Amino acid sequence: MAESTHHPQSVATPAAPPASPRLWEIDALRGFAVILMIFYHLVWDLQYVGLVPVNVYAGSWQLFARSIGTLFIFVLGVSVALRAARQTPAPGQPPGRAFWQGSLMRGGIIFSLGMVITLATLLVIGEAYVRFGILHLLGLTLILATPFVYVRPWISMVVGLLMFAGGIYLNGQLVTFPWLLWLGLQPIGVPMVDYYPLLPWAGIALLGVGVGKLGYNAGMRRFALPDLSMLPPIRGMRLLGRHSLLIYMLHQPLLLGIVTALNALRA
Repeated sequence: MAESTHHPQSVATPAAPPASPRLWEIDALRGFAVILMIFYHLVWDLQYVGLVPVNVYAGSWQLFARSIGTLFIFVLGVSVALRAARQTPAPGQPPGRAFWQGSLMRGGIIFSLGMVITLATLLVIGEAYVRFGILHLLGLTLILATPFVYVRPWISMVVGLLMFAGGIYLNGQLVTFPWLLWLGLQPIGVPMVDYYPLLPWAGIALLGVGVGKLGYNAGMRRFALPDLSMLPPIRGMRLLGRHSLLIYMLHQPLLLGIVTALNALRA
């Protein structure tokens, strides 16, 4: 029997949908936090070398510093929810595997950079070095927040509120050992220039996860927002927001170097 010369028509493979664009408001919000951070650290450096008589440990300045950290942590939570919503499983991989791998890698990198900050501040500042600062928190929280993208938003937000409330209580319980300072139990007589324990601050990230899931559907905005993305100030903040980690690592050595040089010239 002769072979058939008929060949089935090839079926065109549909093109993959284009990657979702970055949401300008998220980048701009993170960039705004970067601007506030640079300003606060500039003031901190100026008082550190004695150029300005400012007490950055006063209540108002500490509230300002904590509000900056809160903004970074909250945006991290929103970003985790957005990244999960936009994650497309690779062929042959179970859903969520690539997302978990990405979270572990990103969280590990950020936490490792926090350890670099620990070493650097130990060498420069001494006893008041950063033991568990904002980068340690963000790295660990990014990983811990990952499971909450698979639950209802209200669960993430309730757990976040409980963590925040529990952390406020823990922070008031001074102890004589340092082993649980990462959790929120602050040891007596241990100064730290940057301290963001898991409790209460990781709770802010879980609130961000819940808000991210409520405010964005499949990674896209669910609420009306005028497009301000091309305004010059917004464009600048978006640029800063996209490179916030690099700026965090570089800005303080540069600022402190400039301020130290100015102080030397004054002398």
